[in-house]
Amino acid sequence: MISRDKAPTAQETFMQMAQAAGLRGRLLVTVGILILVRLGIFLPVPGINRQRFAEAISGNNSIFGLLDIFSGRGLSTLGVFALGILPFINASIIIQLLTAAIPSLENLQKNEGEAGRRKISQITRYVTVGWAIVQSVAFSALFLQQFALNPGPIFVAETAIALTAGSMFVMWASELITERGIGNGASLLIFVNIVASLPKSLGDTIDLVQVGGREIVGRVIVLVLVFLATIIGIVFVQEGMRRIPIISARRQVGRRVLAEQRSFLPLRLNQGGVMPIIFAAAILSLPLLIANFTKNAELANIVNTYLSPSGTGSWVYALVYMISIVFFSYFYSSLILNPVDVAQNLKKMGSSIPGIRPGKATSEYIERVANRLTFLGAVFLGLVAIIPTAVERALGVPTFRGLGATSLLILVGVAIDTARQIQTYVISQRYEGMVKQ
Repeated sequence: MISRDKAPTAQETFMQMAQAAGLRGRLLVTVGILILVRLGIFLPVPGINRQRFAEAISGNNSIFGLLDIFSGRGLSTLGVFALGILPFINASIIIQLLTAAIPSLENLQKNEGEAGRRKISQITRYVTVGWAIVQSVAFSALFLQQFALNPGPIFVAETAIALTAGSMFVMWASELITERGIGNGASLLIFVNIVASLPKSLGDTIDLVQVGGREIVGRVIVLVLVFLATIIGIVFVQEGMRRIPIISARRQVGRRVLAEQRSFLPLRLNQGGVMPIIFAAAILSLPLLIANFTKNAELANIVNTYLSPSGTGSWVYALVYMISIVFFSYFYSSLILNPVDVAQNLKKMGSSIPGIRPGKATSEYIERVANRLTFLGAVFLGLVAIIPTAVERALGVPTFRGLGATSLLILVGVAIDTARQIQTYVISQRYEGMVKQ
């Protein structure tokens, strides 16, 4: 009873992970699926001259860097899972944008409950299939065909089918993790893909230090300190919360009179979590992909100059990146938090915010507070995403290129969300034990 309202300790968490059958089963399912997806990345797409392909992409880090990391080096290794979870993320962006624009989809999401959400998930899967087919055909016909052993329509069809099937398997695996495992499946897959690229970046950094001497050592130390400060800032944003006080009116239940109760309404500083970062990065990767597929030299020059973190016009990339993060933060906040619904629920429960009249005034107050929090969180996330990349470029340490602040944001955000979900399971097990007693 003393510890029921306290956060679970690390010892209690690990004990529950080892002893509680439900939590242990979810963890095993999650780990098993992640390993299976990682193995699928190394299943080669047949009919390609890999030596020529490796030579061709060796100088295209600015184009393939971020996409290759998100796919767990699937693009550079040309595995069956080369597209990875990217088609599903792009389809989710499309559906969520359409949800805000099409009333029927908005009605499904807000008013149809669980059935409506399942319908939207089904529509997202269909869009994912179509988007994966478009990406795989374009990737095969416009780029991979020049490295094919037997180029032609048959090669394009076979390669597109293989890449689409791999992407569909990854989507199914992510949904299986979300349903029967721990954490958000899509986020965890990206998390594992980024972690898988860390050894190569660390190895390249060690080689650079051995060659460069003391001057490079000092630069690397400064860059590591900046990364650590970035992680602290990300944790601050992810855990930041505004507690709005709530007073419940005195009620009479039978002969008992329940006294006035005080509680709070928690509003997170970053309602969307890590998803605004993932969506913003996915949007910014599209021009790079289009420029590479179309083989338009002028377009490729513009993209590499202004929409690449390593280009001469990188300030344009930074500005567009920050605007995208702010937009998706507000977009996700509007999907997660509905001030009108919150105000109506408070009114039904006989609760109110001190000094604020119930109804419309309450919803306007909650919306105003949520907008301010979202703006602060989005701007802070944008700065955290831009500053380490700028420092990395200024110090001249290119070994972490592609694995900058965006990857750190995803890593820390997914780790915090997953740890929070594990703690929720541990607390539920604690209460189940109390009920049994």
